Amino acid sequence: MTERPGGRSSYHHGSLPEALVAAAFELLDEYGQEKVSMREVARRAGVSAGAPFRHFADRQALLTALADRVLADFARCQEAEVAAVDPAEGSARGSVMRAVGLGFVRYALHHPHRFDLVRSRVFVASREPELRDQLDGMDRAFAGLIVADQEAGRLRAGDPGLMGLAGQALVFGLAQMIVDGYLPEEGAEELAGRVLDTFGQGIANLPSQ
Repeated sequence: MTERPGGRSSYHHGSLPEALVAAAFELLDEYGQEKVSMREVARRAGVSAGAPFRHFADRQALLTALADRVLADFARCQEAEVAAVDPAEGSARGSVMRAVGLGFVRYALHHPHRFDLVRSRVFVASREPELRDQLDGMDRAFAGLIVADQEAGRLRAGDPGLMGLAGQALVFGLAQMIVDGYLPEEGAEELAGRVLDTFGQGIANLPSQ
């Protein structure tokens, strides 16, 4: 079986967990996490209703496995965004932090149900143990990108953690407003880019020294 987030994979002996996850991705992308049930996942995978419980203790365990795959897919998309950064565009538009932020909004726009799943399991008071290592690694990578931008002169000096939190709050809010329909999908990426540019340039009118 070839793993492909969001796409159906053929089941053969020995790959049932992957087939179940692939079927669950189909349901997630089509209808959202509320419609991901063990029974329907089993039906789509072509196995008995009790078969998923041999690999996932319950529906929540299956959703956690889905969230883990979504995070991995999201990380790959973010890596592509970072690789496409052109530092020659200038300190604001050439910022890796800007690329990560825009990538976050794009992912939510293109995969709203995946964004909702991650939101409900990541942006919570306590991270699930099964996701903690991957999330901690992503946090460290993001902090490293901010430091690299600072060292290259694309971001001003300051606490990388605080900068990261400010950026995360901004793009999370943007993504949520788009997914909820508060901001229209049409032109959402362009709007997000303009908001990120405004954030990157700063809005304070500081007196000249």
